[in-house]
Amino acid sequence: MRALPVGDDALLVEVASGEEAQALHAELLRRRTEGSLSVREIVPAARTVLLDGLTDPARLASELTSAEVPPAPPHARDVVELPVRYDGPDLAEVAAHWGVSPHEVTRIHAGTEFSVAFCGFAPGFGYLTGLPPRYDVPRRATPRTAVPAGAVALAGPYTGVYPRSSPGGWQLIGTTDTVLWDHTRVPAALLSPGTRVRFVPVGSS
Repeated sequence: MRALPVGDDALLVEVASGEEAQALHAELLRRRTEGSLSVREIVPAARTVLLDGLTDPARLASELTSAEVPPAPPHARDVVELPVRYDGPDLAEVAAHWGVSPHEVTRIHAGTEFSVAFCGFAPGFGYLTGLPPRYDVPRRATPRTAVPAGAVALAGPYTGVYPRSSPGGWQLIGTTDTVLWDHTRVPAALLSPGTRVRFVPVGSS
């Protein structure tokens, strides 16, 4: 673990893996809730956690780098279910990469409970983990200039859902009508770090 100062009152903590980042994020949230950590914002990413608004970042950096972070506790939140039509244009390509049929891709993906590791790329976009490493898939060699809102996609170890139309190079395996980002909703983002997610097949695949 490495803690790097960011300005006068922020700290960027680097760890070795996504699992460690999720565990550190959970531990920091726990400390803030119990009152032992005063911080304005805690932002997880793939292998880092940013803490902003610290009163003594140097002290916290020393504490974090000399201690072992406990494993993340089991998620207590309710599961968010996203209805999905497994009709993506890259479903057959993903099936070939996995060495299974398209129907089996649907079964495996829908049979997995995911967790939002971190958010980014676009408002409402969550990077979901849960699939075993053998199901990692490469990004497309040539990104699409426009991916429709609601596209369910895979890239590397992550599953994501495009909250709005945008360019993208992820492999598209399905579509959901669920609104991921709605500025009139509180909170606007349906998914946030730590949210548990399941994809529920609808229609034919």
